[in-house]
Amino acid sequence: MALPANMKYIEHGQGGPASCMRVAEGPLPAVRPGEVLVEVAYAGVNRPDVSQRSGSYPPPPGASPIMGLEIGGRVVAAGDGVTQWRVGDQVCALTPGGGYAEYCAVPASHCLPIPRGMSVREAAALPENFFTVWTNVFDRGQLRAGESFLVHGGSSGIGITAIQLAKAFGATVYTTVGNADKVAAVKKLGADVAINYREEDWAAVVRERTGKAGVNLILDMVAGGYTDKNLRALAPQGRLVQIAVLQGAKVEVDVSQIMVKRLTFTGSTLRPRTIEEKAAIAASLREKVWPLIEAGKVGTIIHAEYALADVAQAHELMEASTHIGKIVLKVRG
Repeated sequence: MALPANMKYIEHGQGGPASCMRVAEGPLPAVRPGEVLVEVAYAGVNRPDVSQRSGSYPPPPGASPIMGLEIGGRVVAAGDGVTQWRVGDQVCALTPGGGYAEYCAVPASHCLPIPRGMSVREAAALPENFFTVWTNVFDRGQLRAGESFLVHGGSSGIGITAIQLAKAFGATVYTTVGNADKVAAVKKLGADVAINYREEDWAAVVRERTGKAGVNLILDMVAGGYTDKNLRALAPQGRLVQIAVLQGAKVEVDVSQIMVKRLTFTGSTLRPRTIEEKAAIAASLREKVWPLIEAGKVGTIIHAEYALADVAQAHELMEASTHIGKIVLKVRG
């Protein structure tokens, strides 16, 4: 397949506000052994992209300096050793970076087929959230059927994914959101209890609704003042999994809560993990989650779509936190 010498991509220079981004042109990424080159149709927008653009989240060594952690598109070239994908295959993929571009090189083992019945646009919004939720809620958090689960930020991409998957695997789901519209949206997705944290003390509601027992697992991306409240909201032998620190990483907690209730406080980040670790997550998703998507039991919500050149508006919406679901960039088509 004849490919162009150059491509359009989003450059953010030294970082700054959303206005620092611009469309630039440069060479296509080189395809290394074990990788495929994807012609990008859509790219998902995620909070780590905002952090990278603002200068607080540099890409790991060896990763593309271009933003964008998830894509949907068509395989147009394959590196040495790639046998599972062929030129022309439609895929979505978790990328190490480089998604805000017309072409993106990605490990072949981090690609997944477009689920049957789902568009490339919708599929492009799956990888970052589904990889993150699966590894943190089910691998690290060990959520089991019959347990209770609290996810903060239920209307975010992570939140809507966590609610649906937790319900699909038999958990009782609690979540926090910021307004009445978001309460209605997450309940429609299956949340058993949706708490407007601007109007209610979410920890008190959890305590009341669980009969003072607490929940078994909490997925949190807030930190700051939430951390101690999270520990107090957990049941004995409960687990707190931290995946972001939007209100600050430096916290003060009552450690005796961990000791007395035998709690587990853990966390992870996805982007720096090895190719092999991410490949294992992809394999689990294909086996255990993709059938749920194809059966219509789990999906995603696209809140807004922007052209690649309008990426600043997409980031401004992300930072405003008024969206319900995912934000995507239309790169081609």
